[in-house]
Amino acid sequence: MLKEHYPSRLLEDAVEAISSLPGVGTRSALRLALHLLRQPSEHVHHFAESIVRLRDEVHYCNTCSMIADDAECSICRDRSRDHATICVVENVRDVMSIEKTGQYHGVYHVLGGIISPIAGIGPSDLTISQLKSRVEALTAASPVPASVEVILALSGDVEGETTAFYIYRQIAGTGVTVTSLARGLAFGDDLEYADELTLGRSIVNRQIFKP
Repeated sequence: MLKEHYPSRLLEDAVEAISSLPGVGTRSALRLALHLLRQPSEHVHHFAESIVRLRDEVHYCNTCSMIADDAECSICRDRSRDHATICVVENVRDVMSIEKTGQYHGVYHVLGGIISPIAGIGPSDLTISQLKSRVEALTAASPVPASVEVILALSGDVEGETTAFYIYRQIAGTGVTVTSLARGLAFGDDLEYADELTLGRSIVNRQIFKP
């Protein structure tokens, strides 16, 4: 493939930066760069400032590791939610997908990934120890540990199942109820791509986790 010849070094640098984003090829990056070049200066500066602020100023909730503007996310601050029910998910996008269903009213715990030896990701790279501490604190404050529920809402592929089993082994001794999504989701499906109706039903019809 012939190398693209750019009339400007600045344009080439912009295309190179945009094409570094996942799923954006060189041609798409060039189209986006030229689009930005045609926009009013204040719009482009606002766009760039938003990206910089996202990277530099975003927080991760001290309780659940969800993205937040402050030390605690809006979901963890919401006293109307069921704080004795924790939905464990792989990433922030999964929280957004579940919230969109309107079927879940508990809180979350974001792992930041799943166990994947091939990718070099082990339990210590995730927030599993924080989850265990969080569950232990809840059970210590509850007269009936089984009233605390941990929902393992992870993908149904091998890595997701491995992660779910590891978490189960870590918290099973606390006496909490451990459940998983009903299998309205096909094996290997990601929560992010599940339709709202299927995902909502999987949450409502969740079942006891069976290792």
